[in-house]
Amino acid sequence: MSEKTTPSFVLELPLAVGGPEIHQLSVRFEAARQLYNAVLGEALRRLSLLKESREWQKIRTLPPGRDRSRAFSDCARKGGFTDYDLQGYGTRCKNGCWIGEHLDAHAAQRTSTRAFRAAERYLFCSSGKPRFKTKGQGLSSVEGKSNAAGIRWRTDHVEWSGLALPPLFDPRDKDGVQTFALQCRVKYVRIVRKTVGSRKRWFVQLVCSGVPKWKEKNPVGEGTVGLDLGPSTVAVVGDRDASLEQFCPGLRDFEKKVRRLKRAMDRSKRRSNPENFNPDQTVKPGRREWVLTRGYLRLRAKVSDLERRKAAYRKTEHGKLVHRVVSMGTTINTEKLSYKAFQKNFGKSVGNRAPGLFMNLLRRKAERAGGRVLEFSTRETRLSQVCHHCECFEKKPLSRRWHRCECGVGPVQRDLYSAYLARHVRDGALSTESAREGWCAAESLLREAVERVKETASGKVRPASFGF
Repeated sequence: MSEKTTPSFVLELPLAVGGPEIHQLSVRFEAARQLYNAVLGEALRRLSLLKESREWQKIRTLPPGRDRSRAFSDCARKGGFTDYDLQGYGTRCKNGCWIGEHLDAHAAQRTSTRAFRAAERYLFCSSGKPRFKTKGQGLSSVEGKSNAAGIRWRTDHVEWSGLALPPLFDPRDKDGVQTFALQCRVKYVRIVRKTVGSRKRWFVQLVCSGVPKWKEKNPVGEGTVGLDLGPSTVAVVGDRDASLEQFCPGLRDFEKKVRRLKRAMDRSKRRSNPENFNPDQTVKPGRREWVLTRGYLRLRAKVSDLERRKAAYRKTEHGKLVHRVVSMGTTINTEKLSYKAFQKNFGKSVGNRAPGLFMNLLRRKAERAGGRVLEFSTRETRLSQVCHHCECFEKKPLSRRWHRCECGVGPVQRDLYSAYLARHVRDGALSTESAREGWCAAESLLREAVERVKETASGKVRPASFGF
């Protein structure tokens, strides 16, 4: 039986901690790391024995279906590969050594569950084989199970087994987000450790019940919006506005800095470990010992900080773009894309811009605004090949960025035209009659969007997919 879930959101606050508190938190995070590694090792051992058993091999020959899934679950339960069993193993490990002096029962159970989930994802092939946490990196967070015991929030501070950790509140709180969150019920509390620059910073995340406050500065529109999302560009067409822009344009600067630092790291590694490289500068096979200089470690810390800043920037840009789309309308039509196929053809761009993460955020925001995201098949609609006026199809290569048709439609930018046609998709099929009725008003909007791009991008590097 699945767990009952309710809507929740997170409020993150920095902690004002001194030397003694930092020492205690570091010791407890180290205890959580060692417990995680112990439970993960046991989970992988049980999983290996489970796969080697005759019963498991017999179940694999069954046809896919509910009976097969139920048989796998029963076999895993017999082999002790369940969240409950591994929580019990983690509790015994905690009580049998020094870890029990620093971790409470709820934190230990949550850490054990985290290790089990990692092994479970590996079982279902949704991720690779989980790795053990090294002492240098360790766990980045420890959380409780409820606000009644263990890590608890008490009005204006966090309590954890004798520690009282006061947070730093935002005195301005312009949009009232912090005040709204503190009035909601706290489900459980999470302590987070981050590396900001060269320093370790500590934060508390309050997982609150309900939905976060919708800021007044983010309006909600009405009507249908067409969206065409690419690896590095996004086109949006609404009733009264249209836009064509780069997807997270500032990531290019982060990429340049990271690339330079990684080249410097590689040079430092080669200078300090010449015996690990062949004459043709390739790495020798087999197990090797690496000498990492202080300069290399400083460069690695800079790269880590840049990656953190890049992730924060991407999250901010996703949020801004989502609110711009929702301000045009709450019913959003877009093509159902395969982001795994995107990764094969545009791996670096997809890895940096995370279009799948953007779509998940867009779905949540649209639902909160009373709308929804409707995805339709690209094979049935073929928006990049069809002309709404004469209803003819012409297969275009990706290098052709402008739509022109002998019936007189065009030239119009390809992504904007696809976004316009997406607005007129009904029940998975393009309504050409509706598209013809709205074309006269939309054609000027698409041209204005192209002109704005030309003005704002003058003298700057523009993606080739713009077609300028």
